[in-house]
Amino acid sequence: MTDTGVVDEIDHHRFAYEEDGRLAQLVYQAEPGRLVLVHTEVPEELGGRGIAGRLVQAAVERAAASGETIAPWCPYARKWLSDHKEAAHTVAIDWRARPS
Repeated sequence: MTDTGVVDEIDHHRFAYEEDGRLAQLVYQAEPGRLVLVHTEVPEELGGRGIAGRLVQAAVERAAASGETIAPWCPYARKWLSDHKEAAHTVAIDWRARPS
């Protein structure tokens, strides 16, 4: 993984970035062969700096290294992957919407 300050906190099922006591996170569910991206959250104080995108990029890098398929249920992650095709093409993506 590139040095972005993002950490995959496997025990907490999230990619996390912390600065000045503020935590940005991308919560996920790890399933056999799948990494389901559930929710991205960035505190207002950290907003506008591309941190949410770095969280999604970390998920892409993990999935590429492990062979997992990404399921972007999080609206932000879905849009980021749509807008960053160069990253999205490095992994398998299940574009189906989140089950109701």
